[in-house]
Amino acid sequence: MNDKIDIKSDTSPVKIQPAKTNPDRAGQSRNRIYVRAVSGLYQKVRKRMGMVFMAAFMLLPWIQYQGQQAVLFDLANQKFRIFSVTFWPQDLLLLAWIFIIAAMALFLVTTFIGRVWCGYMCPQTVWTFIFIWFEEKIEGSRHQRMKLDQQAMSRSKALKKIAKHACWIAFSLYTSLSFIGYFVDISDLMIEFFTFSAGWLVSFWVIFFTFCTYGNAGWMREIMCTHICPYARFQSAMFDKDTFTVAYNKKRGENRGPRSRKADPKALGLGDCIDCNLCVQVCPTGIDIRNGLQYECINCGACIDACDGVMDKMGYQKGLISYTTERQLAGGFTKLFRSKLLSYSVLLFIMIGLFISTLMARVPFDLDIIRDRNQLFRENFNGEIENTYTLKVMNQAQEAVTYHLSISELADDYKWIGEKELTVPAGKVESVPVTLAVDPSLLNEARNDFYFVITTKSAGAKPVTLYEESRFFKGR
Repeated sequence: MNDKIDIKSDTSPVKIQPAKTNPDRAGQSRNRIYVRAVSGLYQKVRKRMGMVFMAAFMLLPWIQYQGQQAVLFDLANQKFRIFSVTFWPQDLLLLAWIFIIAAMALFLVTTFIGRVWCGYMCPQTVWTFIFIWFEEKIEGSRHQRMKLDQQAMSRSKALKKIAKHACWIAFSLYTSLSFIGYFVDISDLMIEFFTFSAGWLVSFWVIFFTFCTYGNAGWMREIMCTHICPYARFQSAMFDKDTFTVAYNKKRGENRGPRSRKADPKALGLGDCIDCNLCVQVCPTGIDIRNGLQYECINCGACIDACDGVMDKMGYQKGLISYTTERQLAGGFTKLFRSKLLSYSVLLFIMIGLFISTLMARVPFDLDIIRDRNQLFRENFNGEIENTYTLKVMNQAQEAVTYHLSISELADDYKWIGEKELTVPAGKVESVPVTLAVDPSLLNEARNDFYFVITTKSAGAKPVTLYEESRFFKGR
């Protein structure tokens, strides 16, 4: 338990960005955060990662594979198509493994390098920075935006506000259409939505997600990170003294204070921090990283880039704010290989192995057996006992497959009434009514367990066989 971070009392005041509203009305309206643009290594990484994943999100629904949409989660027909593989509700275990692996990977990354998911890949962060980019292009820099909001309404201000919100709504609409395009055919969706011929349910969800994107990235922003997202609350359970987080080196930075570039800070009794507040101005959640580790910090590194730029101009060593650990700030050495990190890694690899083994053992077809609900059994004119079944053959492949049907572990001498071979189109389900007739003298029990056997018949491919248990009743 020695790796836990000690709780420290910090009575220094938290510096927040200027409020949009009158200070006398504090508490009636939240302070507006005007995020300042900053450039640097970590912001380049963040922007490029955001561009790659944004492009993948926007373009993936448009990709065609074998004449069909490559990625389509068809909820209406209860099938998920991902390129050459189709998943059905019976494959829910695979989906569960994916969520478990994602959660364990998140725990591992958080233990190692903190809340970087929030800073670099979280959709809320990516969309918020995109909306801020629209603000900068239309309304100007941070100072210009603050000045514009303080001005009385004019024609110029109204046009800028209308243009900004129009861009926000347009981007939110395309985001919503792209998201819904994962669940319905996106080509039909685009045509039907803009020609007002889409169904009410699809139209509702498009408008709903447009409103959510516009509200979250345009208005709520940091509220999602600080008040709504549960990840910010439980992340501390995964932190220890060797977790890399964005942190301010108080020993090097204090005492803070302005000075000329040529002045000797030691002679003035000052540290390297010139108290320029740029680290606060560039923070998307509006916190002061110099007040210590805070749950609002999303580890985006914006304050690092801002501070490194100031240190470079002042001729000081970079890294006053950096990705570092509690142990390193205390003068020790960071332990990269520790029990918690190794445990998460081992568990993650075990779960990945179980997922792969489950995926490899997956049979690309399924057989459901439905008995005749009106009559368990009946006797025909020849004195034989008949049981009737409906076999539902589900083809989960992306091409048509021919199947051969038979039974096993019942009587050797039986009659099969119905089709024994059928071809099922790709991603479809075919029903086959089957009646089995058996001489009662060949049956020892009133209820006899046996198996329906289904085997693929494809030229040049190894046959795959599936056994599904069922029961044959003969009565007393």
